[in-house]
Amino acid sequence: MGSSQGSTLSTNVAGFVDGSTARTEVSYIDTMPVYVKELIAGGAAGAFAKTAVAPLERTKILLQTRTEGFHSLGVYQSLKKILKHEGVLGFYKGNGASVLRIVPYAALHFMTYEQYRSWILNNCPALGTGPVVDLLAGSVAGGTAVLCTYPLDLARTKLAYQVVDLRGSFRSDMRSLQAQPAYNGIKDVFKSVYKEGGVRALYRGVGPTLIGILPYAGLKFYIYEKLKRHVPEEHQKSIAMRLSCGALAGLLGQTFTYPLDVVRRQMQVENLQPSIQGNARYRNTLEGLATITRNQGWRQLFAGLSINYIKIVPSVAIGFTAYDMIKSWLRVPPRQKAQSISAA
Repeated sequence: MGSSQGSTLSTNVAGFVDGSTARTEVSYIDTMPVYVKELIAGGAAGAFAKTAVAPLERTKILLQTRTEGFHSLGVYQSLKKILKHEGVLGFYKGNGASVLRIVPYAALHFMTYEQYRSWILNNCPALGTGPVVDLLAGSVAGGTAVLCTYPLDLARTKLAYQVVDLRGSFRSDMRSLQAQPAYNGIKDVFKSVYKEGGVRALYRGVGPTLIGILPYAGLKFYIYEKLKRHVPEEHQKSIAMRLSCGALAGLLGQTFTYPLDVVRRQMQVENLQPSIQGNARYRNTLEGLATITRNQGWRQLFAGLSINYIKIVPSVAIGFTAYDMIKSWLRVPPRQKAQSISAA
């Protein structure tokens, strides 16, 4: 049955696009396993979304970690300062590690979400087929993706934390900028961190990440699917609809879990902060929350939240929209339909 469908699609497309290349390409896409298509769609969507908001992500990290010279600045002034000292490329510092992480992360997140959702639907019929299934599947998928890609997130944060004056514009803020970076790239981060504390050091801060990602990832998928169900069928494939639902999903999900993200970032860069070099400040998530509140004020738990609102709206919106569009381009059927085809 699968081969007959593939040949039929090839014939239809060949009627519009003449040439054997078109036939071969369409047939190849049709023979790809569904989970491979979901991996491709998820990875590409993640890369598009992350690169689009890289300047805002870099600024957010600098504010969250109270980097010297930035902790008292607002979003606009921080962007100006990065541009002044590091140029346009400064906005994308750490983005290589970010994309390197987000491609497998997003690919695993979206693909395992589909897999977990399918498993829940087949094995837990009492839960029905509503958004609760999306909440559970999204949460577990988020945890799976984090555990598989966390060291890359650690590397991204450490690289983004470093501010180096590349334009020779040291003046009054000379003391706040480094002459040389502590790390020269992703590989250097991995080597140095592993040398300092082994595999465990590569997962420093994974506790608050998991505690935060489980509800956030679940809420994101739950809200997105819940909103889509209230959209008339004729508008289901509208790009504007997908962008709007994705933006609201990211906005609401991120608000509830943001303080945990601040703890994670501070745990990731604590060895780069001179005042605590070589000493662990937070032994666990609760201690991190308590210490930040006591020493830095409760407002620090929401440092960078305004820029995160600006960032998360296009990021999640672009991610969901790109995922849905690439799945359509790859002709990925709904999971239930995909199972019936493979069974036949």
